Amino acid sequence: MYSVKAIYDGVNFKPTQPIDVEGQYEVVITFLEPVPTKKNPRLLLEPVLGKPVSIGEFDGLIKIPDDFDEPLEEMKEYMF
Repeated sequence: MYSVKAIYDGVNFKPTQPIDVEGQYEVVITFLEPVPTKKNPRLLLEPVLGKPVSIGEFDGLIKIPDDFDEPLEEMKEYMF
């Protein structure tokens, strides 16, 4: 078994390192994570081939703590 990292651009797979094998091989392709783009390096999930984001698509990916609206201890001296 031989593993090679590659980048998929929606059409082609581009290996990020040389592949040193001869002949034909059966392969398994596993998508690990989106590659940050120059346009938006903080992008967590890229749209798939121009598919618009739908309502609720990111449900469960962001967790807000229960005490989110509580005053911060560091700011108590500035509060009236």
